Amino acid sequence: MPGKIVERSIRLPRGYKSVEAASFLAQFDALSGSLWQDLAGITAAELAWQPRRGTNTIGMLLSHMAIVEVYWMLRATSGYTDAALRRVLGIGVDDDGMPVPAGGGPPATLKGWKLADFRALEEKARAFARRRARALTPADLDRKFRADRRNGERRRYNVRWTLYHLLEHYAGHYGQVLLLRHLYRERPRKG
Repeated sequence: MPGKIVERSIRLPRGYKSVEAASFLAQFDALSGSLWQDLAGITAAELAWQPRRGTNTIGMLLSHMAIVEVYWMLRATSGYTDAALRRVLGIGVDDDGMPVPAGGGPPATLKGWKLADFRALEEKARAFARRRARALTPADLDRKFRADRRNGERRRYNVRWTLYHLLEHYAGHYGQVLLLRHLYRERPRKG
């Protein structure tokens, strides 16, 4: 018996100067769509749950993903400042509480946030990333910029790597989110 054909495809958005940048953003949007489907019905309690003190929560990861998206797009396109990130997102670079100190809890900045709050944060980040990516030309993707690490290490990146890193980073934390959801469902319950 022939089965139903399920089509999976990614369509390139219009309005980008670079087809490659459009492809990265389309992939990013597809990945985000899957994440939000997987989070449907999640409660505020689950978003704030820690397997033990000193570990990330799903909410921390979601806010971190949005912060990193804006952070790297700023680095790659105009230069990063804490004030610029805060103007885009309404929160600062450290408001995700990461890295969480040993024995630490979730940051007060995220207390009481619901899924809609994290979704709105990501939508701000993605709208910013799209605006910046639309303006990138094929030549811009090879442009290099410097971003020094907090430990003083000097690093150079090209804009293409930045787009790749946004996907890589998001996918890695998406996996952590799924693991935390599994651990939450399997946690020992009192009473």
